[in-house]
Amino acid sequence: MHESNLKQFLDEKALFYNQQWFIEKDPVSIPHRFARKEDIEISAFLTATIAWGQRPMILKKAALLMQMLDNEPHDFITAASTHEFSRFATFVYRTFNGFDCCYFVSALREIYLRHGGLEMVFTDAYQAGSVKESLHTFRNLFLSYHPLKRTEKHIANVVKNASAKRLNMFLRWMVRRGDAVDFGLWTGIEQSDLMIPLDVHAGRTARKLGLLVRKQDDWKAVAELTANLKEFRPADPVFYDYALFGLGVYEKF
Repeated sequence: MHESNLKQFLDEKALFYNQQWFIEKDPVSIPHRFARKEDIEISAFLTATIAWGQRPMILKKAALLMQMLDNEPHDFITAASTHEFSRFATFVYRTFNGFDCCYFVSALREIYLRHGGLEMVFTDAYQAGSVKESLHTFRNLFLSYHPLKRTEKHIANVVKNASAKRLNMFLRWMVRRGDAVDFGLWTGIEQSDLMIPLDVHAGRTARKLGLLVRKQDDWKAVAELTANLKEFRPADPVFYDYALFGLGVYEKF
């Protein structure tokens, strides 16, 4: 496909999927339940953390997690007692179990009480380096409260070339502005610097379209694909995440 035709094709697909109707059956519907900035952040982060597998089950489990937070994520995390935190020991979704969940909620408590919240942690690291640096810095801080070794796998390590699909999706939700699906709450990170949330569907579609040569779905592939999409839309390359996802999941491209 000629480059100009490919851009037009991707623009049309991205605009089609980046609509209000897309929200209902997507994990992003969970943070869309909330109005308070901190509630949106926390619910988005926890939902993104478990966003792999069948989407109906992701939605079911993420909704359960919000119920366990009394549907007031920020107030619960910052004010609940140690005894109340123990309820998360019963949570299980695939390989994310009660030990992991208890740690995640406890680590979020520390981040909001001692480090100014998720936005400050990500934004400060980004402004000192890059989105990749912010992901690395966040991981180091988030895992600094002595988790079990098994819990570490639930926060991607970009230094070891992980694609960090779920973290990049979380940043897309928080940073991209002016569209139906994303929130645009964080203004200290430029959306032009966001990296594509790369999963098997987006990767397969990108390779079929000639946008990605690398065969592994890792950070090097994320960088390659994002750079190619930036040629089409320099100020907002991850806009095309909707096209790649929709083509791969809905249209079996």
